[in-house]
Amino acid sequence: MRRFTAEQKVIAGFLAVLVLGVFPPLNLFSRGKSETNGPTQESVDASAEDAVNGSKQPSLGFPIRDGAVEEMRRLSRIGAGLRTTGGRSTEVALPSEYLGQSPPRGAHQFSTDFTRALIDFSDVVAGGPPKDGIPAINTPMFDTVSAAERWLDGAEPVIVVRRGGRTAIYPLQILTWHEIVNDELGGYPVTVTYCPLCNTGVVFDRRFDDLTLDFGVSGLLIFSNMIMYDRQTETWWVQATGRGVAGRFAGQQLAFVPSTMVSWRDARETYPDARVLNRDTGHRRDYGSNPYVGYDGLYEPFLYRGAAVVDSETESPMTRVLTVYHGDEAAAFPFPVLAERRVIETVLDGRRVVVVWERGTASALDAARLADGHDVGTANAFYPEIDGREIVLEFRDGRVVDHETGSRWNATGTAVDGPLAGTQLEPALSIHHFLFSWRAFNPE
Repeated sequence: MRRFTAEQKVIAGFLAVLVLGVFPPLNLFSRGKSETNGPTQESVDASAEDAVNGSKQPSLGFPIRDGAVEEMRRLSRIGAGLRTTGGRSTEVALPSEYLGQSPPRGAHQFSTDFTRALIDFSDVVAGGPPKDGIPAINTPMFDTVSAAERWLDGAEPVIVVRRGGRTAIYPLQILTWHEIVNDELGGYPVTVTYCPLCNTGVVFDRRFDDLTLDFGVSGLLIFSNMIMYDRQTETWWVQATGRGVAGRFAGQQLAFVPSTMVSWRDARETYPDARVLNRDTGHRRDYGSNPYVGYDGLYEPFLYRGAAVVDSETESPMTRVLTVYHGDEAAAFPFPVLAERRVIETVLDGRRVVVVWERGTASALDAARLADGHDVGTANAFYPEIDGREIVLEFRDGRVVDHETGSRWNATGTAVDGPLAGTQLEPALSIHHFLFSWRAFNPE
């Protein structure tokens, strides 16, 4: 019997995304290191201590190998200095060595100005499908929460976006197959994105300068992350960072829209009046099935062609990490730390931020059906303030409660019972990553 390599197995998943997606995926992957075998216990303890003490950047025990310094400088041009504000052109000096490069492979599909670049095109990898081979959803259709209950399982992961007084829920069982949804919420144009290879769910404001952009999937990757392109200028954008890397807006930054990733159970209970992206996409796909079976248990990510950012002897590159941004500072919180502490507070750029972890969310990248994925939990970040009054969240007697009233809070940042029931905290900008992805785009 012929045996397949890990990359061949993932390519098979990509083909399932590309073709019709009507057949249930085969269980092509064997599980590797478990998620909780992420950072060593020593680095977990150090990271937790740093986070609790309000350090700007909790340590993840990252050993930079000899000879990697130049690689890390190259990586930092894409991710480091990520701005929490964006959407307007600013003066940017592009690396002189990348100006005037020969166009990358696959460039014939685009009208991009490849003479302007933030990256070395040799780092760009073809993911399998061509431009728009993974089709973005451009005319999204929605169900009510009660209607979506018929086809969503309680543990399935969803992305929740609140904008302009409206709330929308985007299930990963659909985003896994399309990766981009161009939408309008509460009068604001947004794009909701998910890169399965990095587990990054990121929402952007589609407005840039005087344009409203529509995004598509390029079919190309950089450090395993999706390269998006906008249809107005065909600028290439890195999904994990919102940074333009080739074309008219190279070096520029899209504006983020804070969101949360939670279980369908929490979302439906917290937002009963929300609209839910439904399966009426205009494409034939086996929604609810997983074309990346077992991916989050692999020993290495698919098509990663960057610096060695994970210690293969002590760490799993697929350990989940919540990254949190405010002002000019960022912090990263590994799920093993969060699962132990449940609540961690830190200070970023002078502002208190609290991270809450909760059980009950299935992995979208594990079992053949998303609903059957192992429980990886979820985490989100919030500003612990109510009408200008600060509160303190803590994990007590098996529940997340506030110190002031004892009200119980869930992973959506909502008080679900007690004196503050119904109160919602403002979400801070946070992005879920795999460990390798966070380090690749934030090497410093």
